[in-house]
Amino acid sequence: MAPAGGHARLVPALAVYEGLVKRFGEVAAVDGLSFEVPEGAVFGLLGPNGAGKTTAIRVLLGLAAPSAGSTRLLGARPGTPEFTAAVRSVGSLIEGPALYGRATARQNMRIEGKALGIRDGAAEIGDLLALVGLAGRADSEARSFSLGMKQRLGLALALLGRPRLVVLDEPTNGLDPAGIVEIRELIQRLPERGTTALVSSHLLGEVQLMCDRAAIVSHGTMVAEGTISDLLSRQGGSDFNVVLSPDGTERARALLASAGMIVSGSDGVLTVTGPGVEGVQISRPLAQAGIYVSELRRVEATLEDVFLSLTGAESDGR
Repeated sequence: MAPAGGHARLVPALAVYEGLVKRFGEVAAVDGLSFEVPEGAVFGLLGPNGAGKTTAIRVLLGLAAPSAGSTRLLGARPGTPEFTAAVRSVGSLIEGPALYGRATARQNMRIEGKALGIRDGAAEIGDLLALVGLAGRADSEARSFSLGMKQRLGLALALLGRPRLVVLDEPTNGLDPAGIVEIRELIQRLPERGTTALVSSHLLGEVQLMCDRAAIVSHGTMVAEGTISDLLSRQGGSDFNVVLSPDGTERARALLASAGMIVSGSDGVLTVTGPGVEGVQISRPLAQAGIYVSELRRVEATLEDVFLSLTGAESDGR
């Protein structure tokens, strides 16, 4: 509900990119990136490997200097006293966790807690290790962990101190399918803990399930940004799978094509698409022609469909 006066409350942006450019020699790893991560969101930075996602995150956190443009973190610009304070309110997992191999998971958490100025964080450390599924390995040395277990510990480290914003670079890297689901569900619940999440990933399907907003990046350039539902709506026409008798396939194909639809497939299975096409526009003319459909199913658009349509490129996130 809008407050008195009729003005909606503005949601602050915890991370802001303003025309960011980052070059390495003649190569622009990031080229004119602009978007905002609103508080309370799970925001996806989506694109194939090599799209510039990690570079963009490193600049945001002050780990690399921009070639042009700027960023703001919790309202502060890099190089200012306010930025130093802002970084302490941000958790991150970038290019894999930095762990002390001979220290246990619990000891790694204690070391990070001391660096953050957390004096007595034993309860929080135990809760976070349980949250990421490492309660049973809390006293095992980190060097004995698998890649997936190290990712889990890195996520627990990033969440220590209840940061306002957590920045996660490929957080499901190295996890098995069950682990991916667990971490995805954990990240989805972060706003309930008061933590906004910026998640980079090349796994388009995971971002679609995990995030409520996303920016799609290709070759360092942003090609689309918005809520997941808005991005999916950009796909345009609806696709339908049509199953019918094989001997009616060619007649059905010709009939639907004559109505301006795009039809592909054979042997009783067709894919039909077109701007604004609805199921009744497919089934009715076929039935009137004596061609009866045994199955008619809408194929929902995916972020992969959106990415491929916007870039014309092959995705590695299938």
